[in-house]
Amino acid sequence: MIDKDTIVALATASGSGAIAIIRISGHQALELCAPLFYAKSGLSILDQKSHSLQLGTIRSGERILDEVLVSVFRGQRSYTGEPTVEISCHGSSFIQKEIIQLLISKGCRAAQPGEFTLRAFLNGKMDLSQAEAVADLISSDNAASHQLAMQQMRGGFTSQLKELRQELLDFASLMELELDFSEEDVEFANRDQFQALVLKIQKVLSRLIDSFAVGNVIKNGIPVAIVGEPNVGKSTLLNALLNEERAIVSEIAGTTRDTIEDEISIGGIGFRFIDTAGIRETQDTIEGLGIQRTFEKIKQSQVIVKLIDTPKVFDQKHQLIPEEWERVKADIQQLKEAFPERPFLLLANKADLLTDANKDTLRADFKDLLFISAKAKTGIEAIQEQLLSYVDAGALRNNDSIVTNSRHYNALLLAMEEINKVQEGLNQGLTTDLLAIDIRQALYHFGEITGEVTNDELLGNIFANFCIGK
Repeated sequence: MIDKDTIVALATASGSGAIAIIRISGHQALELCAPLFYAKSGLSILDQKSHSLQLGTIRSGERILDEVLVSVFRGQRSYTGEPTVEISCHGSSFIQKEIIQLLISKGCRAAQPGEFTLRAFLNGKMDLSQAEAVADLISSDNAASHQLAMQQMRGGFTSQLKELRQELLDFASLMELELDFSEEDVEFANRDQFQALVLKIQKVLSRLIDSFAVGNVIKNGIPVAIVGEPNVGKSTLLNALLNEERAIVSEIAGTTRDTIEDEISIGGIGFRFIDTAGIRETQDTIEGLGIQRTFEKIKQSQVIVKLIDTPKVFDQKHQLIPEEWERVKADIQQLKEAFPERPFLLLANKADLLTDANKDTLRADFKDLLFISAKAKTGIEAIQEQLLSYVDAGALRNNDSIVTNSRHYNALLLAMEEINKVQEGLNQGLTTDLLAIDIRQALYHFGEITGEVTNDELLGNIFANFCIGK
């Protein structure tokens, strides 16, 4: 499956910058680059030591394209596991283009998305889950997602899976041997030891499957829907949380007619806030569409933040208006019943307009009510602390293995299904040939995660999402 072509691509971000790096990888990388590079020392790339740098010029005939630094990585001692040259040139888009076109004219091929990392996988430099973690690392935009990607790049849970797979494979081999000697009725695989291994595998798989609930939202950012009636202060709260004027704020009810999203990092974890259209009955078609989209976003969210315009439930003498408060409580109850599994953060906005007695009255019905002023930016830290409390980051803090990839999650579910069949077969005393079928299927799903089992379509889907040059 390994392409013998020598590939080239820009390894740094496209566009102008101080420095750009052009990466060339393949068995002919050194030979193709050598005639184009003139070192100040006079040493040819072909004689340059691995993991060393040389200053010189890249030339097209007699024309000097740029003064560059050239790095050489020989044999298996490179990122891709094959001879690699990296040219550090000045960051002009024109220079980058000229050097890449020169290399292509001399026999290189433009690299496909993720092709360098694909070659690293095919050459045994990393397993498939580690290769996928490279893309996660590049896209990580907060401390938590970065930590998860780094854990996976260092082996993560796959090193443990490899050990379990090998143990399972050893037992499978013994069972296959039993089938060869079925007429002698010989037992090579100790059933008690095998039972213990199955229980061990079930425990590990169960923990990893459960970790996906946390890992997936940490990786992609935890979606938080900010909901409430029109003009309750949702957009003001979004601006306060983001510390910028992201949403338009006005006293006109129904200003926000579509959802507005932005993401920030709180305690190293990404939260994706969604400012929704105010929920009310309306004859305005456009506003109605916005309200419809609000309910769609609530369904997609992991946390619901409900704002109450608390001054509205009190009259000018700071006396509670019972019918208004009952209506608000009914709205809250309806929202909780519609989304019972979502963490629910209830905020009393414009609390600076309330008396202490007013606050005590509201607390009597909702003990977990947080009093804030989005306009004055008071209570924002309390909101952040409460949001963090909804995230079970204990495993993250303890550097436990956490599954973040949906492909891994699906393979783990399938592996668990087959292991459960093995467990059931052992309990029922099934024959060796029937047990062996389920064991082979479990081994297959283990192999899907780490890359022992692959196909061109799977690899194409994975590496198509990479950037070119990585």
